[in-house]
Amino acid sequence: MLQTDSHNTDNRRSVDTLQMLDENVATANSLPPTDHGRDAIGYSVAFGIFQEYYTSDKSHIKAAPGAFATIGALQMGIMYLMMPLAFMALSWFPRLRPWCGPLGLVITVASICASAYVTTVGGLIATQGALYSIGCGLLFSPISKYMDEWFSAKKGLAYGIMWAGKSLVGMVMPFVFSGLLSRFGLRATLLSWAVASAVMMLPTLFFLKPRVPLHLQAQNRRISLAFLRQTSFWMMQVGIIIQALGYVMPSTYMASYATDVGYSSITKPILIAMFSLSGTFGALFLGMMSDRLNATKVILISAIGSAAPVFLLWGLSRHLANVIMFALVYGFFAGGFSSTWTSMTREIQRDDIGADPSLLFGLLMGGRGVGFVVGGPLSGALIAVPGLLTDEALGYATKYGPMILCTGFTAILSAWAPFWKISRSLKSKVGSTQRVRAV
Repeated sequence: MLQTDSHNTDNRRSVDTLQMLDENVATANSLPPTDHGRDAIGYSVAFGIFQEYYTSDKSHIKAAPGAFATIGALQMGIMYLMMPLAFMALSWFPRLRPWCGPLGLVITVASICASAYVTTVGGLIATQGALYSIGCGLLFSPISKYMDEWFSAKKGLAYGIMWAGKSLVGMVMPFVFSGLLSRFGLRATLLSWAVASAVMMLPTLFFLKPRVPLHLQAQNRRISLAFLRQTSFWMMQVGIIIQALGYVMPSTYMASYATDVGYSSITKPILIAMFSLSGTFGALFLGMMSDRLNATKVILISAIGSAAPVFLLWGLSRHLANVIMFALVYGFFAGGFSSTWTSMTREIQRDDIGADPSLLFGLLMGGRGVGFVVGGPLSGALIAVPGLLTDEALGYATKYGPMILCTGFTAILSAWAPFWKISRSLKSKVGSTQRVRAV
């Protein structure tokens, strides 16, 4: 358990790195308070519904399911992959931050509109996948920088609320998209989605502002990269990549699974909505835990809570009640995994006190991007493998069986860093015992 003084020092560090260390210190000390400032106040696409539509007979675009899964993976993957470079650029050149949001919104809306008129899966990958993800990344990166300025002691909760908002939108959109696709078709749905994105996002750009005025923030300041030599950073990064690799699979294929198993059409948006709803509460819960517990404990809670429902609920039964329970439990613990990152950055900063927390956060997001990008094609390959069983009424017996196993094992291995830390501690204790016996 972390000591109180150390915990408070770690929480203050992210703010200290953003305050001026020169003649502007007096001005910086008069800034609005963290955590309670009045200005310390996403748009998530339920792609599984589109995935199911693209692979149905209604779609005029024909391709293998794995190709369409790549679109959903890129929507999240590229955005996360660009975060390390984006965060570093915004740290060095803070005056670029006000321009990122408007540019990102333009790219996002343009990509959705363009995707409404493409006729090949390659066009969808380029517009709905890559270009859309770049726009979202430009929208998100300055928001995350501002979050790091405005919150210190309650940073985990703040990020939890942010991720919860994303999940909350994801709970509503499956029903909206499902209804629009069935009634108006793909093109009208995409164009209405573009208009809605502009209407919802444009007002928020006027309310986002930094805690530290941009003209006071040091430009071209040196950023410590010593943490890249720390094993703890890479162990956490490995866990994030593995978790993302499996997490993208059920969120992408849940609607297709419901169709193939024989559930009624209304269950497709319900399952995705349950997945997102539980992720809302999971993000809040794990965010609060990240403010109170060390990274090892929080990650283990998420990993065990994610793996159990995969093996025991999704894999062992096709009954709708069990699958709904899986969506709720897995969505809670796996959907909230991103909220554990604040505890990770705090632990990494203990090894490198000069590490910029926002850069750390961006690098961890980059790891998630790697998992998402790889997870799309991998999931397509896994469902092409014959099921493990043939006649049993199990999730393992469907063509999704290998993917279910992969999701479960990646959930366990998301605790790669805690497992490494525990094994190192056990080796140390065994070595100490052997030395004592030798004496």
